[in-house]
Amino acid sequence: MYDAWKILVGLAIFLGLFTFAFWMNAGKAAPVPEPKIDTPEIKKMAVKQCVEDKEYMRTTHMQLVNVWRDQALRDGNREFINQKGEKYVISLQNTCLKCHSNKKEFCDACHNYTAIAPYCWDCHIVPPEEPKEEPREESKGNES
Repeated sequence: MYDAWKILVGLAIFLGLFTFAFWMNAGKAAPVPEPKIDTPEIKKMAVKQCVEDKEYMRTTHMQLVNVWRDQALRDGNREFINQKGEKYVISLQNTCLKCHSNKKEFCDACHNYTAIAPYCWDCHIVPPEEPKEEPREESKGNES
């Protein structure tokens, strides 16, 4: 067993390289995003609520959207009744995106964090980004 030190060094190098990705990123996880829900439409609402409660929508919205797709396109049903008995029109564009119009700050924040590429936009039109007002420079007289 004259080569024991070579084996131990080889094992140490292997373990170091094999586990590098884990210990290099330890403690560097990105913070969980908080989607921005301060769109003009939501600001107008007296009671700020979605078609279902917040926790349900955070965890199950894709299943809900898939059910909506199947009901609307395959069954011709365009009415959704939530757990509280309230009725909504089944429409991503006119129901969901009416309030959640800031795709970059709402949808993309969580989808990028979880590395999910939803296929919503394969069929639906991406909502236009709301233009941010930039401060204007005031003119200082006749500048030619």
